[in-house]
Amino acid sequence: MTAETNKAVVRRLYEELLDAGDLGAADRLCAPEYVAHFLPPGATPGIEGLKQLVGLYRAALPDLHFELEDLVAEGDTVAARATTSGTHLGPFMGAFPTGRRVTVAGIDTFRLADGRIVEQWLNRDDLGLLQHLGVLPPLPPQQG
Repeated sequence: MTAETNKAVVRRLYEELLDAGDLGAADRLCAPEYVAHFLPPGATPGIEGLKQLVGLYRAALPDLHFELEDLVAEGDTVAARATTSGTHLGPFMGAFPTGRRVTVAGIDTFRLADGRIVEQWLNRDDLGLLQHLGVLPPLPPQQG
């Protein structure tokens, strides 16, 4: 597959699965042997774990939206930088709904084979997310 074809698959993952909440998109876009290297310990592995995580986020942030800022591909690898936003209207990681609008940045790296996502890594500002939700206090200002 070409780099442009691989970028199109990743773009569809963001649009169909993450933004629209179509969990079936994970089955269509990810290979059966898909590995999510970012799932928490004890989570269901593979596509089912991805669907569960997306469901958890969408239940807590029903208006969840991912804005793709950059999409870069080389060979079978695609990197995506995205800004995630939503309104905290459901329980999430021990936090009761706050009604707060949250925005966090993240970078996903995908490996594709035969037009499907085989592996995914994620680096997201989870600390910032938990601070936005009030689960953790903000960091104190740095002193000079």
